[in-house]
Order: sequence, then structure tokens, then C-alpha cells
Amino acid sequence: MSNDRFDAVKTRDALVAGIRDMAARQGFSRVVLGISGGKDSTVCAALCARALGRENVYGVMLPDGEQADIADSRRVCEVLGIQQRTVNIGEMHRELRRLTDQLGCVAAPGEFAVAPHRESDVNVGPRLRMTTLRYIAQALNARLVGTGNLSEITVGYCTKDGDTSSDFALLASLTSIEVVQVGLTLEELPRDLVVKTPSDGLSGKSDEERLGVTYQQIHDYVRHGSSGDEAADARIARLERAGMHKRSRPPVIDPADFMPRAD
Repeated sequence: MSNDRFDAVKTRDALVAGIRDMAARQGFSRVVLGISGGKDSTVCAALCARALGRENVYGVMLPDGEQADIADSRRVCEVLGIQQRTVNIGEMHRELRRLTDQLGCVAAPGEFAVAPHRESDVNVGPRLRMTTLRYIAQALNARLVGTGNLSEITVGYCTKDGDTSSDFALLASLTSIEVVQVGLTLEELPRDLVVKTPSDGLSGKSDEERLGVTYQQIHDYVRHGSSGDEAADARIARLERAGMHKRSRPPVIDPADFMPRAD
């Protein structure tokens, strides 16, 4: 899908039709999604509300302790009139650290210890959020909506068993740039939430600062084969290769591949 021919209105309407078609084929009427206050979950919530009715969309806010922009998450739910609930995962996160020996607990004799590990700890949040969303979705007999976009998926800016897990991925065929364009056609959404600078809310940096490339460069790389910047292309390609395991099903070891061949 070349951005030169990208029609945001037709894409918006096609996504709404796709949600309705899936709901009819699979026999569900409710969806659950995490509401971060960022553009992706905001656009997803609006599309689902259009497709299924706002009363059938359940938005869950999942702060890990304090979330500076949680007011944006609440505003999304209120503007759209969808069902809302806040579940703070901070206590679960702290307890997991404690139980895995990261807060000074001593491992039992004969058991290995787990030293503090920053990246492991950072990825706990998305995984606890997804477990919580799965719990709620199953309790409501609802489907869980994946909100990640193609740009993030391409460069592996997502967490395995976290935001990569869902019952259907609504924006996975759209780049970050295209998500904004679709969002701007949804007149029920405040413009500032659609064009809000993406960030993880933890590092104090924007997503682009953390990635070392811009979303426009990723878009051009995906849609046109090059961002026009060799260094940016090389970085995106490295990130794409490194994140391949997040986009693939786990490899299966088939014993038949290792059995002696019969003569």
C-alpha cells in the first residue's frame, strides 16, 4: 500500500467493516483493549466503537504505579463513551520482583538466584498488562484487540507475549503515519490525541529517540523500500532482523528431522 495512493477514509471504513465481518463470523459482540492514551489504542477504540457500538467496547487503563498521562487515557474513554476500568498493575509488578529474588528475597537451598535485570523488568509491564486484559476479556466473553502498528512491528518495538498477543490485530497493516491519517478522519477524536508524540512513558524519551530513526523514515522504508537515508535504512534493517522472532511463531523441533534415515 503506497502512501501516495493511501485513502484514509476508505481505509477507516474498511477497518470498521472488517471488525463487523469478524464479529459476525466468529460470533462475538464485545471487545476489550488497553487504553494507553496514545494514538494507536485511541484509534482502535474509536474504530471498534463505530463497528460494534460504544457499549460493547471495554477500555482498560493499566498504569504501572503512576502514569503521568493517564488523564489522556480517561479522556479517550469519556469522549468515545465506551466502558472503562482502571487496573493498576504496580502491585503485581512489585510482587513479581519480590518472588523472583529481585527485591532481596533469598533463594531456597539448591535453587538458582535471579539477579535484577533491567530489560526483563521493563518488559514485565506489557506482559502483566496482557495477562490482565486476557483475564478481563475471557470473563466478559469478549475478544482482545491488538493495537500495535506495522511500523512498530517492523522494527520489533513491541514485547513478545505482551503487546504482540491479541485475538486480532487491528492496525498491523498500517504504518504509524497511516494510523495518524486514519485517526484524523475520526471526527469524534480530539486531534491532539491522534497526533500525540509516541513515547513509552518510562524513559523520558520519545519512541523515535529510542529507536534512532523517525516514523516517517520507517514508513518510507516499508512502503517505498528506502527512507532516502542509507544510515537510517541500515538501522531499520538491523532492527527488523533482530525483531524477527517477535513476528514469527515459535520454531517447532520435529523429531523426524533428526531421526536416522532408513537405508
